[in-house]
Amino acid sequence: MTRDLCWLRKVASHYFQHFSLPADDLVARSIRREVGTLLNLTKEVASEGDLAFSLVTEECLGREGYRVKGEQNHVAIQSNTTKGLLYGLFALYEKLILGEAFTSFTSVPDQALRMINHWDNMDGTIERGYAGDSIFFKDNEFRKDYQLIESYARLLASVGINAISINNVNVRGAAKALICEEHFGELRLIDEILGSYGIKLYLSVNFAAPKAIGGLETADPLAKEVIAFWQEKIDALYRYIPDFGGFVVKADSEGEPGPFAYGRGHDDGANMFGRLLQPHGGHLVWRCFVYNHQQNWRDRSIDRAKAAYDHFMPLDGKFVENVSLQIKLGPLDFQVREPTSPLLSGLRKTNHIIEFQLTQEYTGHQKAVYYQLPVWKEALDFDCRNEDVPGQVKELLKNTSPQPAYSGICAVGVVGMSENWTGHKLMQINLYGYGKLCWNNQLTTQDCAQRWIGLTFDLAEDQTKKLADLLVTSRETYGMYTAPRGVGFMVTPRTHDGPNIDGYEYDRWGTYHFADHLGIGNDRTTSGTDYVSQYAPAIRDYFNDLTTCPDELLLWFHHVPYTHRLHNSKTLIQDIYDTHFEGVKRVEDYQAVWEEIGPHVDQNSYQNVKELLQWQRELAVEWRDQINTYFWRKSGIADQAGRKVYP
Repeated sequence: MTRDLCWLRKVASHYFQHFSLPADDLVARSIRREVGTLLNLTKEVASEGDLAFSLVTEECLGREGYRVKGEQNHVAIQSNTTKGLLYGLFALYEKLILGEAFTSFTSVPDQALRMINHWDNMDGTIERGYAGDSIFFKDNEFRKDYQLIESYARLLASVGINAISINNVNVRGAAKALICEEHFGELRLIDEILGSYGIKLYLSVNFAAPKAIGGLETADPLAKEVIAFWQEKIDALYRYIPDFGGFVVKADSEGEPGPFAYGRGHDDGANMFGRLLQPHGGHLVWRCFVYNHQQNWRDRSIDRAKAAYDHFMPLDGKFVENVSLQIKLGPLDFQVREPTSPLLSGLRKTNHIIEFQLTQEYTGHQKAVYYQLPVWKEALDFDCRNEDVPGQVKELLKNTSPQPAYSGICAVGVVGMSENWTGHKLMQINLYGYGKLCWNNQLTTQDCAQRWIGLTFDLAEDQTKKLADLLVTSRETYGMYTAPRGVGFMVTPRTHDGPNIDGYEYDRWGTYHFADHLGIGNDRTTSGTDYVSQYAPAIRDYFNDLTTCPDELLLWFHHVPYTHRLHNSKTLIQDIYDTHFEGVKRVEDYQAVWEEIGPHVDQNSYQNVKELLQWQRELAVEWRDQINTYFWRKSGIADQAGRKVYP
């Protein structure tokens, strides 16, 4: 199979005659390969080359920052580390391909940890994966396609990703034994490939591994025999892989084992791992996706959205210094619209990481265009309005983590064995944009889209603008024809693909919309579940008040009648009709844009996007018709425009 080179497919030739690089570690060898591949430059000289890499000692650059100086045919790249030099090379390549003039620029990452969590199973499947099987595993063995892993590593390094976990956080079956010595040889090979591109290797581990593979009768994190089990596994792992990154743990969540089973707290569980990893320089990432997944739909006082805050805020400051809490950007589960999690603004004494989702679990399964940078920027730019530590989430991540090196951003992975990595050619932009935004939190959605298009295709300026507009509006479009105004879900249970409006309404998962003949929405105000009070007072009041709560999140925070008027002056029911018809029309407009662009892209990309846009249009129609009919039947209020709504 010929793999798509994505945004690294072009070559910036004829800029330099030779290069110099006074280093020879694993990353330096990758730099030499990339100079040949990206710049078509193979002549290395001992003296200063036209492209001169140099190691410096400048505190302002940190361990990953770089400086690029000079003009297009004589350039110096400086950094404190070869890793920084590699990042500088990719930045130079991008500027050359895009034709951007420069004399000197310096770049230091805004976030320390820039990570991807793969949900890959050892049987080769990927939980919530929509781009083919795992690139790491097959048939309960390692796939052993090292060239493929290297190709992936260079894509990640080119956008600044510096850590990945390679297996599912739901650690089941053969994956429970990944911490056993029989797998260390393969893990070391993968670690060397990733490490040559500046990427740390992490593993997800099963909290109950002492019972599952250790023959113990308990997994109590305070039990001496359990601590001894993990001590032996961790020490052995670091003997084989001294620069191993650490562990990711999902515990007491959706049926996964955890410390609650033994009357222990999450601090007890996380700190047990943290203390054992600490002598090796290891890092423990502890997921905060903990909630009651056996909820009774009859009890409206229970609000799943409050769970992470309620569980972890009382533990703030009780975790050891190499433990990080991983917090989903929203309090539920990667919906099209959610408010930013209040736990992100609440913590003061615990390292924390915000979690995004690259894979499109609830947003079209990589068969729909859904550019995610607008979602992520909303979360990072959210002004927490705290009185004691003011700032946006992107600032608080590092400013309120005691060890900023253990703060940052992670995202659920997106790639598989698909020829174009992501299943949908256009959705490569999410992988590119994720890394770029993690590095530079000021990146705009429009600039990112235009840069990705310029690196990936060869389009005229007007075509680039049209495709960029398609991408930038795609999240809003998807939200128009699916669940209305922040209410969320309404998807087919288990697969989370396609409409099923009441699919979860009487289930145990706590994702209800409470639609009746009068109205719809969750009452999370101070007179409802009081979720709003998890925010600072200014934010609480903003969401609590119908006159200030934004329309996009109206039904997330409020239960309102169908006749309620939005800020756009429409009634809720009319807004539902209008947005769902408009959403389908927008997808049809996307099809027309792609047909215009089609002759100017490669045939594989053209056909891939054409077919998936047709699929998206068909599903958008299904969403529109089911939603409109559902609310017509509930409310008895007709569409004022007289359009076709099925009885």
